[in-house]
Amino acid sequence: MPRQSSHVVVPRDSADAKKPARPRDPVASGERDAATNRAASHNYFLLDRFEAGVALRGTEVKSIREGKANLKDSYGLIKDGEAFLLNMHIGPYSHGNIANHDETRTRKLLLHRDEVRKLLSKTQIKGHTLIPTRLYFRNGRVKCELAVAKGKQDWDKRETERRREADREARAAIKANKHRMGR
Repeated sequence: MPRQSSHVVVPRDSADAKKPARPRDPVASGERDAATNRAASHNYFLLDRFEAGVALRGTEVKSIREGKANLKDSYGLIKDGEAFLLNMHIGPYSHGNIANHDETRTRKLLLHRDEVRKLLSKTQIKGHTLIPTRLYFRNGRVKCELAVAKGKQDWDKRETERRREADREARAAIKANKHRMGR
């Protein structure tokens, strides 16, 4: 019996080919930050920024996806050629059990050796420290944005607020002028 010379593909029914996907959580997909440190830019001059991975346990990642992370009082530390994140609060996982994580444990930051060396040299300058500014997901992994920061004095904070207020008033005046001109 002769073989069939051409292969015939029967098209599938398009109705069950693609089911409507459930929309992903914006935090888990990386569209929105899991946590931000809003007080960092108020209390510090943020100089250089670095991206670091964070060594976490499973329930910690799930808690971060639920939005239970807080960076407010946390800071970075470099010790023995390794970087650590201290005082970052990750609340307990809602469906966790007795083996849930400790909320404010010290977590290791995952950086290349040359990045750690660079951070060490920058933080040895008097008044400079490492401050986490945001926590977010990239390709399913939790990342932390670290900033080398220099502390602000009270007069620095007032000056920053004055400058911000002047910029806001200037933008409002420009907008009012455009509106009055009929544009």
